[in-house]
Amino acid sequence: MTKPYLDYSAVETGPNPTVSIIWMHGLGDHGSSFVPLVKEFDLSKCPPIRFLFPHAPERPVTANNGYEMSAWFDIVAGFEAGDFEDIAGIKESQGYIEQLIAHEEASGIKPEKIILAGFSQGCAMALHTALRHPERLGGIIGLSGYIPLIHSLDTERNAANQDTPIFLAHGKIDQVVPFGRAQDAHAKLKSLGYNVEWHEYQMMHTMDMPEIDDISAWLTKVLA
Repeated sequence: MTKPYLDYSAVETGPNPTVSIIWMHGLGDHGSSFVPLVKEFDLSKCPPIRFLFPHAPERPVTANNGYEMSAWFDIVAGFEAGDFEDIAGIKESQGYIEQLIAHEEASGIKPEKIILAGFSQGCAMALHTALRHPERLGGIIGLSGYIPLIHSLDTERNAANQDTPIFLAHGKIDQVVPFGRAQDAHAKLKSLGYNVEWHEYQMMHTMDMPEIDDISAWLTKVLA
């Protein structure tokens, strides 16, 4: 089996997993940061799951004075809707995530049992990649993020994932990615007929137990 470009941390909730969740971290973070999260979920009614937490490539980030850090794509100014977006970087990371999907399929996981998830910039990549993927995936989890290149979604999205369940959530007092960007993402997905479960929380740019509990319930329902 060909090794994918991205390194990752992996956790399996049981022997012979039949589900894969590929979870992308946020700007400047590392996949291993999310490994402890697995123990917080209630997955008692789910089949065995393999969690992959890939590590984004190191790249200069303009908004941080060109300092190199782990980033799925460059951030030029911030996360406001009108800010310049790094199209080349987004598409490059999309290709890396597609390699991970192919890697999981080669290991025996069916595409409809692969879920893409992400937090912040990782959420942006999960949504961007899954909505364009040519095979039906098992689900999308988007946390504290947004849809990048939202204006090209209409023409680039793939009908294969029109009915894929989506869990979309955001903190109402997020000080990094404006709450309005998540609202815009929710409205866009609903306008296109996607199956979205929307959650909002009284929290900042983070995750909390109510959100973790809601993700657990959603996974139990989706993987039943």
